[in-house]
Formats: sequence, C-alpha cells, structure tokens
Amino acid sequence: MNKYEDCKNLKHNAVYNTHDEVVSIRSDGDDMCYVDADGNEIEGVDESVVAGEYTRLQAEYDALQYQRDREPEYPSMADQLDYIYHNGIAKWKSDMVKPVKDAHPKP
Repeated sequence: MNKYEDCKNLKHNAVYNTHDEVVSIRSDGDDMCYVDADGNEIEGVDESVVAGEYTRLQAEYDALQYQRDREPEYPSMADQLDYIYHNGIAKWKSDMVKPVKDAHPKP
C-alpha cells in the first residue's frame, strides 16, 4: 500500500469512526461523497471532527512504523521454523529476531 492509499484509508476510517450514519464513501480524487444505509448522500459531515480523528489515527499509524519496517526483514516462517528445529529457540532469537529488532527499535 502506498502513502496515498494509507492516507485515504485513514481518512475513511476517521469518517466512519465519527459519523455512525455513514456506511459508504465514494471518492473521486479529493472529493468525497458520504452515503447512508439507504443509499442517500449525507450532507453536513463535520470535517473538523473528522480532522481531529484523522490526526489521532495518523499518530497511531506512525507509532507503529517500526512494525512495518521490521516485517520484510524477517526470514520466511518456513526458514524460521527450520532454524529453530536445527538450532533451538535461544539461537533463533539471537540470530534472527534480535538483529531485526535492533535495526528497527520500538519507540
């Protein structure tokens, strides 16, 4: 998922979290149309409330960046299980897990 898609999803989640009546969002570029359960367009979505929720969600997303950075650096699950089988859990932790965690520390 690219940065634009991440932001778009956060914006949609911010709307859903703050406006229970919105069940669908149609977007065309930067323009968004909010839709209720009957398929009617909703007017009056409070963008300031949405903006506050978006800021909260963005902070939450940013705080977990270390997880997204670590994920591609871990070996496949099959390789990790094979390593555990041949070397034990303590060696797996020190040889496979710790270097990735050290490279991308939890804030």
